[in-house]
Amino acid sequence: MGKLGRPKNQTARREALVDAAGRAITERGLEGLRIKDIAEEAGMSAGSVLYYYPELDELVLEVHRGAVERFLAARHAVTDEVADPVARLRALIASGLPSAPDDATHGLLYELHGRADRSAGHAALMASLFSSEVGLYTTVLEVGAATGVFTLSAPVGDLARNLVALEDGFGLHIVSRNAGLTRTEAQRLIRVQARAVTGCPEL
Repeated sequence: MGKLGRPKNQTARREALVDAAGRAITERGLEGLRIKDIAEEAGMSAGSVLYYYPELDELVLEVHRGAVERFLAARHAVTDEVADPVARLRALIASGLPSAPDDATHGLLYELHGRADRSAGHAALMASLFSSEVGLYTTVLEVGAATGVFTLSAPVGDLARNLVALEDGFGLHIVSRNAGLTRTEAQRLIRVQARAVTGCPEL
């Protein structure tokens, strides 16, 4: 059968290329990224890459979209089943930070977010991720306040945005290998802020 008769195979090829491009970006960075690099990573010819993605920018945007979706899914996976607001907030804080300086997902996201100033598509993905993360914090803070566990010091949206911004800032230092800020210390510092704005000493 011809290529048009194998839509599932085409979907698998596209997914493989997105994965390969993500690995290439993680290893080499976006600057100077070439079709050849992605082809080598995918075990395909450069012509095959161009067949599925004639424009490199389109492929990079797909990498960004996939990274955002996977990151959010992982955060939901570790928090959605936790009912206790204190335990859930602690888990949420931990899930938003790089596991180590070489954390591939965070490194990829920070690299791709760097395109936001030049691409409406990348800017939209960055804004969407921020909004979704704010939503995660908003939910747990609202539940904690409704059950009397938290006493919020400011509007919940403001607190949620501040906590996400702390994650982003500390996460960037971690992947940038700032020797003065470990993941453990970053978690501690965010929990300090969380205790201050919720009045909950157990955090």
